[in-house]
Amino acid sequence: MTSANTIEIAQTASGKTHRDENFPVASVLIAPRFRAPILAFYNFVRAADDISDHASLTPQEKLALLDRLEAALLGRGPDEEPARALREELDRRSLSPQHACDLVTAFRRDVTQLRYRDWDDLIDYCRYSAMPVGRFVLDAHGEDAAATWPANDALCAALQIINHLQDCGKDYRNLDRVYLPQDTLSECGASVETLGEAKAPAPLRSALQRLASRTDDLLKEARPFADRIQNLRLAMEVGAIQNLAEKLTDRLLVADPLSEKVHAGKSAFLLASARGAALVVLRRLMRGKLGVLS
Repeated sequence: MTSANTIEIAQTASGKTHRDENFPVASVLIAPRFRAPILAFYNFVRAADDISDHASLTPQEKLALLDRLEAALLGRGPDEEPARALREELDRRSLSPQHACDLVTAFRRDVTQLRYRDWDDLIDYCRYSAMPVGRFVLDAHGEDAAATWPANDALCAALQIINHLQDCGKDYRNLDRVYLPQDTLSECGASVETLGEAKAPAPLRSALQRLASRTDDLLKEARPFADRIQNLRLAMEVGAIQNLAEKLTDRLLVADPLSEKVHAGKSAFLLASARGAALVVLRRLMRGKLGVLS
């Protein structure tokens, strides 16, 4: 049997980059001086995600590699490139590694937990898998945590659940991983096995719509987020993401992700993003306060 110590983390890479994500990551809206830490954070998270989703590694190998990656980030083991790059950016800017470590916790959970009991169980997963991403970006920009974290957490959880709903069939078929809360499936008369069908039966459609509606509630909580951010360019990025997420949730309320395209096409992605960013600028112009530009 291959030892996890002999597996190179680079060998587990999927080849995905920040340009392949469903939502903007360090887009042109982000000021150049903030791009390096955000991209270093993304590359570290991508490496951990690729390990947890790898098709041929055993659960024990995945957990060992995740431990190795985290140890390298904390300077407690041999260097791994994505960990070294992020560690240097954190040291340069006096930022904590805690948000990255929280994400590693989520990826360990992806290896060991394949089902989620209820909505609260899913939100607890989002506490580690999604919320730290936005918190890190806010910290990198020097934003006020008390003013921004609650709305950030709502938006990041919504983005994570949108991805779960979009990819529910693929996650089940490829990874036997089901993020849809088990109690919601049961209440709607749906079974996990129907996620493997080509088209969602009515009970599963009902469960998906109920979860999309709860996700829409999270997005309503997140709407003040962009206006609480001091940095205008970051606020525009958040506005773009918020508007795109709302469009995708509207789509999930009526579409079947097992048989219909739910992900935004390039033109729809750009249009929704541009509109969300523009609305942020318009609101600030009306208030006479644009905020920090760089």
